[in-house]
Amino acid sequence: MIEFDVEVDASGLNCPLPLLRLKKALVDMQAGQVVKVIATDPAAHLDFGVYTDQAGHQILEFIKESDRQIFYIQKK
Repeated sequence: MIEFDVEVDASGLNCPLPLLRLKKALVDMQAGQVVKVIATDPAAHLDFGVYTDQAGHQILEFIKESDRQIFYIQKK
């Protein structure tokens, strides 16, 4: 299990709300800190992948379960 500093539960939210919640959390974080995001939107992995590539953050782990996706993202 990856240690994290902030948790964002975006369960039940659809695009673009999970991404907006992630961006809001990252604003208040320091470089190197990790945010755990829980999302039920099936397209969240696409949104988060594009955003982290463009912004320079790193997805440390992506866990796909039957009803949700869990991301561990490290701020650049």
